[in-house]
Amino acid sequence: MATQPHLLVDEGDVADLALVPGDPGRVDRIADHCETAETIAENREYKVVNATYGGRELTICSTGIGCPSAAIAVEELAAVGVETFVRVGTTGALQSGIEIGDMVVATGAAKNEGTTKRYEAVEYPAVPDYHVLSALVDAAEGNDEDVHVGPIASDDAYYAETDEYVADWEAAGLLCVEMEAAALFTLARRKGLRAGAICTVDGNLVEGTQKGTDVEDDELPAKAKDNVARAIDIALEASTQL
Repeated sequence: MATQPHLLVDEGDVADLALVPGDPGRVDRIADHCETAETIAENREYKVVNATYGGRELTICSTGIGCPSAAIAVEELAAVGVETFVRVGTTGALQSGIEIGDMVVATGAAKNEGTTKRYEAVEYPAVPDYHVLSALVDAAEGNDEDVHVGPIASDDAYYAETDEYVADWEAAGLLCVEMEAAALFTLARRKGLRAGAICTVDGNLVEGTQKGTDVEDDELPAKAKDNVARAIDIALEASTQL
């Protein structure tokens, strides 16, 4: 099998389970929580590290921003042996009362993006694997987290999320919006693989605390200050059960 053109990995280079954050910098943060870690490849927005946590061998690979980039990562990781994907991301809440620092485990993702339309009709659901979903919920609850379980939205246009879009998503009962889960769930389902996603809330669009808003640390709930680290711990604990 040829080397994958974007991830620069071959069959045998990766584990059967991959944690897939969007940010390449988060690959290193996840690796810092592991017992061992070795960088395998690094190219463009993709960084690939093999690690062990609790005796479980796993791969950590960044997907970059958005469904097109995430789909490339999933396609190439699947081609070289990954069978289970766990997204570890951040998200903007769409319901009042979901606080910065809370965790969201997705039961499905609205396909408000263009990538999955090249694979299938929009009516087909973008849903996670039940066992991955359950492992993430169990790990979050075991860590005494405020975890919200339900449907989310995956959107392509970060700067086009108007008040009308937000109001519509809120009315539909969607918990939050991010940019990669729909592609991850869709491709995994179509390939007979497993996927799930846990995202930590970094802003609330309906309450006006969007990502990047100037807010003093002492105005944030305490759980917001280490939310990414806690999401990483949850994903790693869930991985030991998968």
